[in-house]
Amino acid sequence: MFSISAIKKELQPLRRQLQNHPLYSAVKEPEQVRFFMAHHVYAVWDFMSLLKKLQQLLTGTTVPWQPKGDPRIRRFINQIVLEEESDRLDDGQVMSHFELYLAAMRQAGVATAPVERFCSVAAMGHPVETAFDRAQAPEIAANFVQDTFNFIDTNDAATVAAAFTFGREEVIPDMFRALIAQLAEDSPHTFDLYHTYLARHIELDGGSHSHLAEEMINLICGNREQAWQRARDAARQAIQSRINLWDAVLQQIHNPVLDPAG
Repeated sequence: MFSISAIKKELQPLRRQLQNHPLYSAVKEPEQVRFFMAHHVYAVWDFMSLLKKLQQLLTGTTVPWQPKGDPRIRRFINQIVLEEESDRLDDGQVMSHFELYLAAMRQAGVATAPVERFCSVAAMGHPVETAFDRAQAPEIAANFVQDTFNFIDTNDAATVAAAFTFGREEVIPDMFRALIAQLAEDSPHTFDLYHTYLARHIELDGGSHSHLAEEMINLICGNREQAWQRARDAARQAIQSRINLWDAVLQQIHNPVLDPAG
């Protein structure tokens, strides 16, 4: 019989591979951090699409409204939406984490035009592959975003919840966060917003979110073995997709022709 603990045990080698990915040690200079940000931002953006799909599947979002699903799941999803879509920062500002990431990119000197064009085209209802092409956005992020929307397009709560829980958990290791903290200290008007983003995101994911996300999967899958199988498969695919993205970014970082602004 499947369970959260069984899935985590099965995924441990993949999760370890992601946690110890050589990309983190390869990013050492500000120009490389900028390149990383220019591609990671797409994972920040499509995280919200996964979250909004869960909100559609598991909470009442239609008019006239009526209660839908397990109230514990509704509360968890709506709590995450509140914090991810309209977080209150230490200085009192309210913004989504995606908007915070864009602000961090601008402060660091990373071009935001590609991802903003991409978002505009995608918002018109075009497929993500079309949006990447028309926006001239980084090609190496396209496969990752397409994988995310493949999960979304299943319309299956177990699949989307597993991709959200296992594939999107923040895995930025201490060594990378320490680098960003040092850069923020050395150049407080260049990377301090990025440090703020990482600190806030990790604070939330490392706190109640992780436990509640696992409980969400327990409630969704229940005693249905096929649902657990779909959750297991989606979790594995989501982690592998992130590894593939990191592999592609690392390959480009090793390329001597590097556009630091992305």
